[in-house]
Amino acid sequence: MHALAYAQANSHKFLDELIEFLSIPSVSTQPEHKPDIQRAAAWLRDKLLLSGFPRAEVMPTQGHPIVYAEWLDAGPDAPTILIYGHYDVQPPDPLELWDTPPFEPTIVGNDIVARGAADDKGQLYIHVKAVEALKETSGSLPVNVKCLFEGEEECGSPNLAPFIQEHSALLTADVAVVSDTHILGPDTPSIVYALRGMCYVEVEVTGPDHDLHSGIYGGAVHNPINALCQMIAQLHDENGRVTIPGFYDTVRDLSPEERAELAKIPFQREEWLQETGAPTDWGDPAYTIIERTTARPTLDANGMWGGYIQPGVKTVLPSKAYAKLSMRLVPDQQQDEIAQLIREYLVSIAPPTVTVEVHYLHGGSGAIVHRDSPAMQAAFHAYTAGFGRAPIFVRAGGSIPVVAMFQKFLDIETILLGFGLPDDRLHSPNEKFHLPNFHKGIETVIHFMTDLGTRTSTD
Repeated sequence: MHALAYAQANSHKFLDELIEFLSIPSVSTQPEHKPDIQRAAAWLRDKLLLSGFPRAEVMPTQGHPIVYAEWLDAGPDAPTILIYGHYDVQPPDPLELWDTPPFEPTIVGNDIVARGAADDKGQLYIHVKAVEALKETSGSLPVNVKCLFEGEEECGSPNLAPFIQEHSALLTADVAVVSDTHILGPDTPSIVYALRGMCYVEVEVTGPDHDLHSGIYGGAVHNPINALCQMIAQLHDENGRVTIPGFYDTVRDLSPEERAELAKIPFQREEWLQETGAPTDWGDPAYTIIERTTARPTLDANGMWGGYIQPGVKTVLPSKAYAKLSMRLVPDQQQDEIAQLIREYLVSIAPPTVTVEVHYLHGGSGAIVHRDSPAMQAAFHAYTAGFGRAPIFVRAGGSIPVVAMFQKFLDIETILLGFGLPDDRLHSPNEKFHLPNFHKGIETVIHFMTDLGTRTSTD
């Protein structure tokens, strides 16, 4: 395939461009970097145009801009893919823990080290270069392509859903493609076909209407911190199952075929324990560790506070105690329904000595993709061609909110075509991207677009 030869011949040029992209400190959460966000968006627009897109523009939002591009010359009978990525990055702090400056990309062995290398500039740019390779060798694309590259993913994407809703006609597509995940290893490609959702709440427990002297009132007034601890302790049974009535009612059972596929994932329990630093694993023994962390719902206390927590002594019986609780949800669980269930349960188990309020803070739906769709089959064969090995289907324990947005607002599924590695240190000092994956990723996307165009035209 001529496009593959072009990509291989221009690998150094592609890497030089990636280094230039990574050098822009497009930190979306810090106002002082707003000019850098604008510069990164303009840089990306220009590279899209140079790569062959006849249309590429920077589109404003209430926050940071979105870069949109399209190339639709494959015709109405060809499928249209919507490629999503984000050009913003996490803050690099703490700077003293970086071995090299975070915005001076450095090649270390087979890796490029820089903030945003894997999350998500390197993975985003794979698609731009795949399109260039196809354009320079064929003059056209086998599929219609639209690109949606946002600048606010690292600060919660506050303007993405309104943008998608407002521009739903512009973003119409047959399938979305997101490269913001990782594969199992450099020689072990994988396809994420399911993501968990999220329900995040804050619990406020109130006892007396003001702080009290613990020597005068202790033993007669129920301490709300103690009450909150007792309530949280009741959220799981002895096997680690969540005790909230109705919590599992809509959970989709794992089929024997899915369990067999997940069992193919290379996993060593002792290595996993060493990685976590935990003395042993915990959770429902009816499921494996892989199943518990990717395909089952969870409930965790993420933080607790109340009373006096500064250095020294203050013998206070506090008026209030707080906790933040997160629940990872599997497909078919709805975050608003789960929020209501935990609210009702906490109120029901609260002792009469305190009052309880539960505030919903954040959430999103899980997602699952059909593994027999033309796009998924094209992805399977593309990974096989690009990496020389068939991918393993896996579930991811985390959340990618845009996947649920595309399902909700555009009625399309998403193919998670990731090329990162588990040890890429996302959001941490010394973030990296494995360069062989960058180049194999370009070849894989070339195969994906070519295969999908052929597969769909013959279906």
